Amino acid sequence: MAQHTAPATGGSSLADVEKASSKARNETIVRMGKFILRRLLAGIATVTVGVYLTVLIANMGGALDDIRRATIQEGVANFIALQALEDPEIRAMSQEQRNEMIAEQIALQEKRFGLDQPFAIRSFRALGAAMTLNLGFADQMVSDSGSKMVRNIILERLPATLVLFGTAYLLLFFLTLFGGLALSRRYGSWLDKGIIALAPTSAAPSWFYALFLILIFAGILNWLPFGGMVSAPPPPTPWGYAKSLGFHMILPVTAIVINAVFSGIYGQRTFFLAFASEDYVDMAKAKGLSNKAIERRYILRPTLPPIITSFAFVLLSLWGGAIILENVMNWPGLGRTYGQAIGQFDTAVIVSLVVVDAYLLTFTLFILDILYAVVDPRVRVGEGSNGR
Repeated sequence: MAQHTAPATGGSSLADVEKASSKARNETIVRMGKFILRRLLAGIATVTVGVYLTVLIANMGGALDDIRRATIQEGVANFIALQALEDPEIRAMSQEQRNEMIAEQIALQEKRFGLDQPFAIRSFRALGAAMTLNLGFADQMVSDSGSKMVRNIILERLPATLVLFGTAYLLLFFLTLFGGLALSRRYGSWLDKGIIALAPTSAAPSWFYALFLILIFAGILNWLPFGGMVSAPPPPTPWGYAKSLGFHMILPVTAIVINAVFSGIYGQRTFFLAFASEDYVDMAKAKGLSNKAIERRYILRPTLPPIITSFAFVLLSLWGGAIILENVMNWPGLGRTYGQAIGQFDTAVIVSLVVVDAYLLTFTLFILDILYAVVDPRVRVGEGSNGR
């Protein structure tokens, strides 16, 4: 009887499949690495060019250097005049000798600040200092604790901005997300029509609502404080401090939420309705899937990239604060600092805040590109002209 032997190809086929799979994974890792490197280099180049232009604009082509020279000259002259009142040797000098001393001190101060070098060199030195947030001392501003270092000023004001806008924007993000999803289930209802009618209220800024809230709840009802971050003097215990902080946050957080919640819910509702009308959603309904399963699998999953984008820009907006709102609420954050720096033309603080915003924006876009490649199967990293 003839014996039939099975072809010994099963093992080799499995090995070939594993080898091909491993090769595909390695190629994906290499493509992802090249993609990340390209995005990183592009981001660094963009930030560098943007910061250099900011330095040039803030310096007005060298005009601020002339102002600094005049300030140095006035400061040295006043210092020598005060010293002459206390030092008999300086008082005994002739006017020419005193002028020589003043000129020497001015030259030393200008050399210290690099004002003796050509403008091109000064601009690149300022670029390096701005990129590292090492701009030295603020020109006019003094922080609450007495520090004048620009970096210290930003670090002092940053926590106040983060706690206020972090609470408000995260609350706003989840309210608009789940509110829009809930409203998309009630299309055409009285609640849907009410939200649509209230959406234009977002045209008014948050500080506009803050003024009315202060008038009603602080001025008339006397339920909440007029402004500030904590009561004065600050409570000595951590629990008391947190309670006072939360009490003072009620009005500004409410103003921010009122400003954007209705338009945000309306936007998310329209977005979810657009995905709910797709053919694959109708197919899922025909299969008898529950509404929760349809929302989770066929509506929320395709909208994940835009939701991630929205959340990322919410996080980005936490760092900037709001100039007018923080001034209205007397909130000691970066927005108020920005306004004070602009009013006093304090270029060191202005440039530092612009650099921080540029870093955060570039980093956010960089992370978004990577997340898109991970969560969205339609994004093909580095493949042909259509790759990302």
